[in-house]
Amino acid sequence: MVSLCIDWIGKMPSSTKKIIAVLPAYNAEKTLEKTMADIPPGAVQKVILVDDASTDGTVALARRLGLTVIVHPENRGYGANQKTCYREALKEGADIIVMIHPDNQYDARVTPLLTDFIALDICDVMFGSRIRTRGEALDGGMPPYKYIANRFLTFFENFLLGQNLGETHSGFRAYSRRVLETVPWERNSDDFVFDQQMIVQSTHFGFRLGDVPVPTRYEKDSSSINFRRSVRYGLETLITLARWKLHQWQFIRCPLFETASSHSSTR
Repeated sequence: MVSLCIDWIGKMPSSTKKIIAVLPAYNAEKTLEKTMADIPPGAVQKVILVDDASTDGTVALARRLGLTVIVHPENRGYGANQKTCYREALKEGADIIVMIHPDNQYDARVTPLLTDFIALDICDVMFGSRIRTRGEALDGGMPPYKYIANRFLTFFENFLLGQNLGETHSGFRAYSRRVLETVPWERNSDDFVFDQQMIVQSTHFGFRLGDVPVPTRYEKDSSSINFRRSVRYGLETLITLARWKLHQWQFIRCPLFETASSHSSTR
């Protein structure tokens, strides 16, 4: 399948779109080059790496690789890093923005599949799902407790949101420009729950979500949050869902689910 998707580059509708890859980076020196090597030639027109105050050689390597590099002088968090990524990509005129973690945890060879589903106007948001089967996920190194939490939260989110995603916790995702111009993501958390807020917001505003399978890669150099942070992330995901339902039922007004014009302040 991967070889076929590489052959399709230049023949599919995404070749007429301006596609920018954004890489939210933190201490990714050991894996950045492998991640970049996986992106098929011609799949994206530009790569923007936002470094969140790494303490290794990520910035120097990214510049040697010819990437556009933006550096946060202090560590702001995963969500804040994405905010800078999307601001810059929109400023550069991207039609489709694909986020790829530079820790090589996701197989960037399938980038054209994500972007083509958007270019074909089949989906507005696309994800790379690491959990095609339980065996593949665990054999790929996903810790058992993370697999269990992933399955529970994915099932619960799919049920509440009316979606049918294989995984709602993927960091490999692509957005159409219209999504990022509609969703008030500037109000989102600067922490890891940013990704879940984006999924709930995209559903709330009526965008179409889809996914494709990707291999599970939990390698020694891949970044991963610890158990304590994972628990916090799970609780914040549930809180986000609760806030959305309460907003839907008009018990509260939540700025995460209001357009920018309807709420003057941002987080």
